Amino acid sequence: MSMSTTFSLTGETQITLQRLSGAMDAHFEILGKTLNVEIRRGADELLVRGDAAELAVSCLQQLLSLAQQRDLNDSDIQLVIVAAKAQSTTEMIPNQWIENQRSQQEQRESNPYSFKTRRGQLSGRTPRQNGYIKALLNHDVVFGLGPAGTGKTYLAVAAAVDAMERHLVNRIVLVRPAVEAGEKLGFLPGDLTQKVDPYLRPLYDALYELMGFDRVSKLLEKGLIEIAPLAYMRGRTLNSAYVILDEAQNTTPEQMKMFLTRIGFGAKAVITGDLSQIDLPRHIKSGLRDARDKLSQVDGLYFHTFTSEDVVRHPLVQKIVEAYDQAADTDQQTHPSASKSGR
Repeated sequence: MSMSTTFSLTGETQITLQRLSGAMDAHFEILGKTLNVEIRRGADELLVRGDAAELAVSCLQQLLSLAQQRDLNDSDIQLVIVAAKAQSTTEMIPNQWIENQRSQQEQRESNPYSFKTRRGQLSGRTPRQNGYIKALLNHDVVFGLGPAGTGKTYLAVAAAVDAMERHLVNRIVLVRPAVEAGEKLGFLPGDLTQKVDPYLRPLYDALYELMGFDRVSKLLEKGLIEIAPLAYMRGRTLNSAYVILDEAQNTTPEQMKMFLTRIGFGAKAVITGDLSQIDLPRHIKSGLRDARDKLSQVDGLYFHTFTSEDVVRHPLVQKIVEAYDQAADTDQQTHPSASKSGR
């Protein structure tokens, strides 16, 4: 039987209630769809019905605290849900996320786990993102694993920008394997650089946002920022550089070993990827999966795993990721031999 509870709105101003509900109760609709609960208005209360009713009330409490100060947006709803879920499974300080929002700038300036960028101090938006930032600041080699939308690549680029701003490294090297997601490189127009450029575009976008187009262009011309396909790394030694290997699930074990052995003195490396989106031929094992299996106990390496709860995009993205994960688990149970093929 599903749970049913109420959330009191007694004493709140009309402005606060409008902020809380959103236009045409849009905020209640997002919260209800995301948590699979029903939220109905009463005279001075909200009726919440569903298995996650208590979690929904916790979210409403946090959103009400924010609505008493400012307008809310869809991102606020999603972040509150992420924080509430984490709070229900860990010993987080109650309302910690709200306190961060109340004095966001002061919190970020005093937060030791944040990055300095053109946009100011950049800190995590979920508990696991904060843990990832801590790992990036404290380890020389970090693996970031998780689904799309968790910020693993964006925060890695932010860490590289921060390290360059603080003169901890001399240059940034961003690397991606040129593996097709269904399309063949040979059918794309242009020379090799033009063919692989679309695969590197997400890295360009992150750099432009964090450093500005003009500065990135100048650093690219000087060679202080380099963006290259993984194949170009063979035979090189990268000293005093911040090296990021993105989409690492599409490397082979040999390529992963080659990349990791490029790291020189004064260098830091981040390897990011999503093991649920491997585009390699089925008989080839992912280098990222292989590295996780072989190197997880190596002292000095850090493996950080995100989940669907850390997705900071449209609420449907989290549900899509969870649906694919459930389907993959069911498929492995039905065809156990397939899970042993190295994918």
